[in-house]
Amino acid sequence: MTGLRGTDEPLSALYDAALFDLDGVLYLQEDPIPQAPDGVAAARAAGMRIGFVTNNASRRAPTVVALLGRVGVKATEDEVVTAAQASAALLAEELPAGSAVLIVGAQGLADEVADVGLRPVRSADEKPAAVVQGFAKEVGWEQLAEAAVALRSGARWVATNRDFTIPSTRGPLPGNGSLVAVLTTALRREPDVIVGKPHPRLHQESVRRIGADRPLVVGDRLDTDIAGAVNGGADSLLVMTGVTDASGLLAARSGERPTYVAADLLSGLTEPHPAVPAGWTVTADGSGLVLGGAGSSLDALRALATAAWALPGADDDAWPGPSAVRADGAAAQEALDSLGL
Repeated sequence: MTGLRGTDEPLSALYDAALFDLDGVLYLQEDPIPQAPDGVAAARAAGMRIGFVTNNASRRAPTVVALLGRVGVKATEDEVVTAAQASAALLAEELPAGSAVLIVGAQGLADEVADVGLRPVRSADEKPAAVVQGFAKEVGWEQLAEAAVALRSGARWVATNRDFTIPSTRGPLPGNGSLVAVLTTALRREPDVIVGKPHPRLHQESVRRIGADRPLVVGDRLDTDIAGAVNGGADSLLVMTGVTDASGLLAARSGERPTYVAADLLSGLTEPHPAVPAGWTVTADGSGLVLGGAGSSLDALRALATAAWALPGADDDAWPGPSAVRADGAAAQEALDSLGL
């Protein structure tokens, strides 16, 4: 994709389903994100099917529904699709019923494994056929050590996701990918399978469960949500309420570029997305960009992203970052300041 797509119709009218990421889109840890509940409600009112899709493997569907309820988002258990569910389903396809699976992660991950007819264990002495690793705050040296023993003995290694960070109100914190990296370093090998976004398994499971024909993936991360949509052949909406900032969007490579971008979920689903953002001009100046004109900061970001992705070398680390963007005029400088560029 060389630029953001435009439409005069709201996205809620163009797609039959919305597959929402959770942390960074609907809440930050357990703090609600403004406009998110109204955005989900608007999608429902427009007739969209709803999926709540998360790489987080520590919470089961009832817990996710309860958390969503606390931040003002109505949800049902059959709308929740987690990397833990998809990982357990994959293991059930590969292993005989009753096989031992070593759990690195929360009890919710163990329960998902048990629900598909496998036997969750916590010790490598149980001779597990596989190790499944998901994020949990309680994961520490003891769980990682048991996994190392099991993996060196030939167990299959399934990681629910490789998110190196998770968003929080205090900034990004270590995620499951950071814990996977501990074992990767110790064992000098990679997981056999990574189930969660951006890998297609979780997206395929979500589409199947929700029954979507034309889904829109909604997320806040380029490397998981948006790349997962690209890998799954789906369009995507990036909301600027979580991990990705303006500089990160301008630096996105072709496999991580969203179809649309919005400040928040409600406006992203209910307002038009201009193909040519009104009021702004962007010109290339050497390897950088010059923003001129006036208008909303979001439209400035749309214009800058399309221009940045068209620069020579935009896919090979040639983008030098926010220092390569400068303003022509006071209005443009104000927009760049508001975007952190």
